[in-house]
Amino acid sequence: MTDRVRATLTSVVLVGLASVALASAAAAQSELRTPDGYPDLQGLWNFSTATPMQRPDDLAGRDTLTAEEAAEWEQELAERRRAGDSTSPTASLEARVSYEQAIWFEQGNTLERQRTSLIIDPPNGRIPTVRPDAEARGQLTRLLRGRHAHGPEDRGVSERCLLGFNSGPPMTPSVYNNNMQLFQTADHVVILNEMVHSARIIPLDGRGPLPEGLRQWVGDSRGSWEGDTLVVVTTNFLRETAFGGSSANLHLVERISRVDADTLRYEFTVSDPTTWAAPWTARVDMTRTDEPLYEYACHEGNYSMASSLSGARALEAAEGGSDQ
Repeated sequence: MTDRVRATLTSVVLVGLASVALASAAAAQSELRTPDGYPDLQGLWNFSTATPMQRPDDLAGRDTLTAEEAAEWEQELAERRRAGDSTSPTASLEARVSYEQAIWFEQGNTLERQRTSLIIDPPNGRIPTVRPDAEARGQLTRLLRGRHAHGPEDRGVSERCLLGFNSGPPMTPSVYNNNMQLFQTADHVVILNEMVHSARIIPLDGRGPLPEGLRQWVGDSRGSWEGDTLVVVTTNFLRETAFGGSSANLHLVERISRVDADTLRYEFTVSDPTTWAAPWTARVDMTRTDEPLYEYACHEGNYSMASSLSGARALEAAEGGSDQ
C-alpha cells in the first residue's frame, strides 16, 4: 500500500469518525429538548452540596480552592461529621448529633467546582447587611420561640408543616430532602420539592401576576424563556417564606438551565429592601438522581401541633401562670 493510499484511507476513517461523533452529539442534544424546541429540564434532581452558602471568613477573597485544598477541606468535613462535634455552641445541626443519627442526613460531601460559597454576587460571597426592620422581626421571632406558644402562629412555618426549610422558594441546600422533580409542558412547568411535598405550578403563557392583595405562602410564580434558560419570577409572598429573614416584599428571580444530561444549573437572585441592603445571587448545580421522591408526611393533620400547645398549657398551669 502506497503512502498516498494509506493517507487517503486514514482521512476517510477520520472523517467518518468525526461524522459519527457529530451525529451522536446532535442526537444527544435533540434528546435534551422538548418537542416544542425548548431545553428538556424534566427529571429528578438533587441539590446537596458541601459548599457553604456564605464564604467563610478565613477564605475571604478566594472564590475557589485548589484541587488539593478542596480535597483536604472535604476530608476535614468528613472527620468532623464522624466525630460529631457537639461541644461547640455554634455547631451545625448535623454536628450536634451522633454519627448514628447523622447517617439520616443528606448533606453533600464535596465542594461544588471547588467553590468557597454558593453566593456569587456580591463578589465577597457574603449576604449583604441586614436592615433594621429585619433585625426587629428576628428579635420578635426569638421572643415568640422562647416562650410557651400562645397559638400555632408562634411557631415556625416549617414546624407547622406549611413550608419546608429548604424548598423555599428559593431552593437552598440543607441537611436532608434536597431533592426536587421538574415536570414540563409547552405552557407550564411544575417544581415538586420532596420537602413538605411543596409543588409550584408555574405558567409560561405570558399571563400577568396576581393582584397585589392576593398573596400565597410560596408566592406567585411566572415563567418565561430567555434563550435556553428558564426564568421564574416570584412575587406576592404572604408574610414570610421559609427563607431566612425574608418578608412579604421578597422579589425572587430563579434561572434554570441545562448544563449536560446529568446536571441542571440553578441560580437565584433575591431582593427584599426591608430585609437586605442590596440584592444577592447564589448558584448551585443540581445532579440527576435515580432515587424516587419520598412522601414527606411531616405530622399529618398537624397532630403534633395540638400536642405542643397542650403541653404549653400544662407547663403554664404547673408554673402558676402564663407567659406574657
